[in-house]
Amino acid sequence: MRCLTLNKAFGNTKLIGHLSVLGAYVIFGFNIIICKELTNAHLVSSLGLFCFRSVGACILFWLISLFLPKEKVPFKDLCSIFAASMLGFFLTQLSYLESSKYTTPLDTSIICSTTPIFTMFFAAIALKEPITLKKAGGVAISFFGVIMLVLNTISANGNGITQSMPIGILLMIGNCLFFASYLGIFRPLIQRYHVVTFMKWIFLFSTLVAVPLNIKELTHLPLAEMNTSYWLQLGYIIVFATFIAYFLLPIGQKQLRPTVVSLYTYVQPLIGMVSAIILGMDRLTWQKVVAAVLVFTGVILVNKSKARVQK
Repeated sequence: MRCLTLNKAFGNTKLIGHLSVLGAYVIFGFNIIICKELTNAHLVSSLGLFCFRSVGACILFWLISLFLPKEKVPFKDLCSIFAASMLGFFLTQLSYLESSKYTTPLDTSIICSTTPIFTMFFAAIALKEPITLKKAGGVAISFFGVIMLVLNTISANGNGITQSMPIGILLMIGNCLFFASYLGIFRPLIQRYHVVTFMKWIFLFSTLVAVPLNIKELTHLPLAEMNTSYWLQLGYIIVFATFIAYFLLPIGQKQLRPTVVSLYTYVQPLIGMVSAIILGMDRLTWQKVVAAVLVFTGVILVNKSKARVQK
């Protein structure tokens, strides 16, 4: 009876982890479209948009922490959390926002799907997870898909739909690398603290770094040009795509392995591609279909191989 109860509790805990990560990546999927709209408005720079996200989430997490038991964080762990903040949020989000000026939502979604591959490498280093021949083959296939995508990008087409530029794709690959390193390295640190405790320090550090770099822009915002629609979109990326998503993500990281968490990045391209095509922000070409199939095939091979090794 006791064993059955423990199994049930364990299963429920895993389910909560899966649902939390799924919820986070659904939010991230819609965020691809919202961020594209905001960057196209040219009212705030990528760094300015990042500052809004960082400051907003920092305030919300510290407010919530006032109603929770206090956790003491040693200086050594604060240093590690600072590194996690730079990799998991500052560099990740800044490279993402900057790349969104040069990439379409469809291409962004396809490249994001390589995150599990990068996560596999970082997890192999940090958690000593084996890399099999099948995993290596999957990596090669996915990278071939990304290269094909880069070679088939131009600045614009006859229909007036902006297409990706190579610099945007390179920035997006950097984004995947930063976030994969965060997922693959910092799971033990995340498991030691409450989600709110961990995230309030994450966003405090990112705010302390970002605001001084962008103080001039923040004091000269074109408030008169920011209409209701702009503020609603900005509210979405602060409250949902930053505060709620980054609240849910560590819950999943506590319960699931890094590559399992990164597997949910598949939700992003699904939402991003469908939304972008429906809204007329992108178009589907045969080259992108082939590139997407190669990327997804490689990632599936990587994760299937890993699942067998861990049984």
